[in-house]
Amino acid sequence: MEYIIIIIGTVLVSNIVLANFLGICPFLGVSGKLATATGMSGAVLFVMTVASIVTWLIQQYVLNPFGLGFLQTISFILVIASLVQVVEIILKKVSPPLYQALGVFLPLITTNCAILGVALLIIQKDFNLLQGTVYAIGNSLGFALALILFAGLREHLELMDVPKGMRGMPIALVVAGILSLAFMGFANLVKI
Repeated sequence: MEYIIIIIGTVLVSNIVLANFLGICPFLGVSGKLATATGMSGAVLFVMTVASIVTWLIQQYVLNPFGLGFLQTISFILVIASLVQVVEIILKKVSPPLYQALGVFLPLITTNCAILGVALLIIQKDFNLLQGTVYAIGNSLGFALALILFAGLREHLELMDVPKGMRGMPIALVVAGILSLAFMGFANLVKI
């Protein structure tokens, strides 16, 4: 039951993008088309989950025992950057169209603060490895939900008669704010 609460809490209540405002750059940048949003969601799911596991292990078995906690951020960034390079190589071989569609946004996963934020929050919340993995998966599913919903809304906005001064990013920011308000309706559903 604890893991279900973590999943519900991270996807709906404490959504990494809409409640914690982490990962806004890819949220706004990749949400123009549903296909790229789905591909980015898959890449973030993989990188966030694996990075959280690896960073938890590094924290518990390297940094804490040797009193190197001050190296936490830099070591976590190095792990994330390495994993993004692996994802980039795999996507280039397996799905060249998705690789081309993601373009410059794939390297942006390296600097996606949502991935680093989740890795740091797992340590801060003192989760064990399984709880941390579930927390990372839940946050990446929450990121995917927000990104795919927003991409669908933005594609729909292309068909709407939007005033000239609000076209593009201005209306996208208004819609993102409304989407964030909608997720506030889940605010007291569960506590993580």
